[in-house]
Order: sequence, then C-alpha cells, then structure tokens
Amino acid sequence: MSVLDLARADIRALAPYSSARMEARGGSVALNANESPWPPPGDAGATLHRYPDPQPAALVQRLAQIYGVRAERVLVGRGSDEAIDLLVRAFCRAGVDAVAISPPTFGMYAVCAKVQGAAVLEIPLRADFTLDADALLARLTPAVKIVFVCSPNNPTGALVPLATIERLAEALRGRALLIVDEAYIEFADAPSAATLLDRYEHLGVLRTLSKAWALAGARIGSLLAAPEVIALLRRIMPPYPLPTPCVDAALTVLQDGGAALVRERIATVRGERTRLAAALPSLPGVRAVLPSQANFLAVRFTDAAAVYADLLRAGIVVRDIRRYPGLADALRISIGTPEQNDALLAALAARREAA
Repeated sequence: MSVLDLARADIRALAPYSSARMEARGGSVALNANESPWPPPGDAGATLHRYPDPQPAALVQRLAQIYGVRAERVLVGRGSDEAIDLLVRAFCRAGVDAVAISPPTFGMYAVCAKVQGAAVLEIPLRADFTLDADALLARLTPAVKIVFVCSPNNPTGALVPLATIERLAEALRGRALLIVDEAYIEFADAPSAATLLDRYEHLGVLRTLSKAWALAGARIGSLLAAPEVIALLRRIMPPYPLPTPCVDAALTVLQDGGAALVRERIATVRGERTRLAAALPSLPGVRAVLPSQANFLAVRFTDAAAVYADLLRAGIVVRDIRRYPGLADALRISIGTPEQNDALLAALAARREAA
C-alpha cells in the first residue's frame, strides 16, 4: 500500500496549476509572467518585480541539511500552519474523514479540519499532560486520516518520547498519516522524529523558523515527509508561497555564523527556563509550574485572571490559556531575555507586597 492511497482520490487526480516560473527557466528576456519589466523604487537587488521560485532551491537545500533529510523530503511554505492546512485538504474528505488530536494542544489542527469539513476526534492528554498512546490507538476510527502529535506540546511543554512516536508510526501504518509537530524541538534535549522518516512513509514532521531561529515575521515553515506526499501537496499549494525578502532573510540567518548564534541563544533559553521553573513556585499565587521542554512555561495560579491583569499593568504580556481543557487556572509564559525574566519575577513578587 502506498501512502498516497490515504489521500483524496480527487486530489491525486488533480492537474496542478502551472505557474510561469515553473514552466520556463533561463533566458535573458523574461516575458512569460506578465510581470513589470522594471523593479520598484528602492529595490537594490532588482528582483522584487519578478515572481519568486515556488520552492527556492537554496533554501530547500539548506533546510534539508539542517534537518538531516534529503531535499526531496522538504516542502517550505508560509509557516508550518500552511502545511497543516495542506495536509488536511489533501487527505480529508469533507463530511467523511477526520483528524485525531490530543488536547490541550495547538489549536490550528482543529481549525484546519473544521474549515475543511473534517471531523475532529479528541483523545485528551493524561492528567499530567503526557500523551496517552494507548488511549489514542484504542479510540481511533477508520475515518481518521491524520493523527497530529505536538512534541514538545503547545501549550503545556511536554515532550513525546521518540519511542512513543515510533510505536504510533508502527500502529498507524496503512491506516493514517502521523504528523509530528516539532515547532519547539530545538529547545528540547531529544532527537527529532525526522530520524524515523526513512522507515515510515506515512510519517511527517513539521518544523519552523519562527521560534529558535527568530524568524516569526518571515513566516517560513517546513514539512518533512515522503517525496510522494511532498509532490502531492505541491499540487494544491499556491504557486508563489514565499516572498523573496523572506527567503533572503532566512538564507542569511541559516548561514553557519547565524546557526552558531542560534545555538548560543537556545542555550540561554534553556538556562533561563530552568531558572524560572525554580523561582516561580516560591512566588505568591503560584500553584505549580508544568515541566517544559519548549521555550515557555505553563504556570498554574490561584487566581490566573488577577495575575494576568497585574502583569499587564506592569507592562508584561503573557498568554492566557485558561480556555484549554485542564488548564482553567493557567497562564503560558514565554522565556524572554534574562532582563525580561527578571522583570517578570519582580512583577510577580510585587504582588506579595501589594497584598
């Protein structure tokens, strides 16, 4: 059985849009894309009047090198959100198929499914917010075409062990795609699920440059998957997903010097995460700090609403995650610079004095 047998038949048969940039390359006079023949004012590189490559070769090759996969396994798009949407549209028929998620988790899995008209099967995390693989596999139905696993999980921060991911991959062979979202994996002390790609053609891994690589504004994410899956998604992907300035910014950051700086910053984030996790429990109103392998901490408070408001008055914005199941008393706090983290701790300590 091919992994494409899980995809929608109409998508497999779809003739993709063929853009001018895909149809012809080379030549010194480009008159095939209805572009302006003149660059805009201020365009020093004289490239912005031309459509960008749909999958820029230099960026794809560099990401493949960083992620340890072959280039044909890489699809780049506008953040990993775009890959989530493409996967659901390609593999889930409206009103027929479903995705499986383990809440509390990243909300875009369910949003993309609902926009597509696919059902959402929820298999909650355990009480300690670890993935319950037994419950997940026991509750899966034939309608489920994609299982999303977020590791480290957002918003709780727990890592899913690679052995658990491999167990799921074995069990889902021929049944459903397993998509592991590793938006925060750089902050974890663990190998990527991409190390399993050669053994499981129905496995996909989501990566992003928005977090550790500090390129949230450039909106560049990747799906690492079987070449057949990458080719299928390109059929339904918009023809020019990545703006040229975003690609240029990514290539600059992804150079060896930029990569070395990113490693230093990741080490700082890990150290600050440890420091905050140790300091927060002694502060007023803090009930618990959830273990995290990401660049944030989910923190339980006796009065999360009051803490949120007090921090906001102090000029500090954190994430209110009380709407998530099991987290009605929690806020998510991103790890900032040491100075920003000092300001957070000081603001929380000041609540004791105010009381």
